[in-house]
Amino acid sequence: MMRLRRRPLIASLTAAATIAIAGRAAAQVSVADHAGRMIAIRDTSRIIAIGGSVSEIIYALDAGDRLVGADTTSLYPEAATRLPRVGYMRQISAEGVLSLRPTLIISTTAAGPAAAFDQLRSAGVATLVLADDYDIDSVLRKIEGVGRALGREDAARALIAARRAEIATLGGKLAAIGERPKVLSLLSVSQGPPQAAGRVTAADGIIRLAGGVNAITSYEGYRPITAEGALALAPDALMVAAQTLEALGGVDGLLGAAALALTPAGKARRVFALDALLLLGFGPRTPEAARRLADFLHPGHGLAQAP
Repeated sequence: MMRLRRRPLIASLTAAATIAIAGRAAAQVSVADHAGRMIAIRDTSRIIAIGGSVSEIIYALDAGDRLVGADTTSLYPEAATRLPRVGYMRQISAEGVLSLRPTLIISTTAAGPAAAFDQLRSAGVATLVLADDYDIDSVLRKIEGVGRALGREDAARALIAARRAEIATLGGKLAAIGERPKVLSLLSVSQGPPQAAGRVTAADGIIRLAGGVNAITSYEGYRPITAEGALALAPDALMVAAQTLEALGGVDGLLGAAALALTPAGKARRVFALDALLLLGFGPRTPEAARRLADFLHPGHGLAQAP
């Protein structure tokens, strides 16, 4: 008698699972990409994320089980590190991506090369590329786009509301603080002259969100900086990824490059270091990174606390 009851139950569960999977594959939505083109998405069962912020968003929307691969910058949460790798986001190989049989690729404009993405589109794989503009609006638009693509609109709206409230609270506190410290952000310090971040970079964006000003405003992107250049900038604080600081052996190793020890920041040993993806990823944790940098730049105001 028990067997007679269990068979319909098992059959019902199997049918329900089949319907759910089929629904995930059959439902079609259209999502605008970075250029305003509407990308038709029919199957989200096998996703490849290219860009650490993209994979973070997918996990934050509780859709990580659909990921079948990611690029090497996808390091958070820990589950992302166990995904098959498709290479570095700026040097993607179409062949490597296609070998994982994706039904959907989600990336940002920070990825490349363009030819590889053309190949992916030519292969018939839905490829959604979202804008990466290094500000909070860009973060929220990425969350919105991914949420719509994956049918997780409600979760996306909740996440957007929470992150917008965090940044608004921080912005309100910073508005009451008149000081805007000058921050010099450095990359690749151990390989020749340090690369310093100018305008239109993730470093520039997070510095502004945290109530600082970028020490470099004369160029976009990253360029080598000389000892004379660092001294002339007279930064109040230095900012590097935690991985960079660790590779240099700590603060003393950093200050030994490009006469940084002689700058106001070097003399005061004002060095801010944070995990690279958290600091510069412009994903769901960007408000946290902004609060932590803001608290470093403006001590005594309790800025690190979440609202």
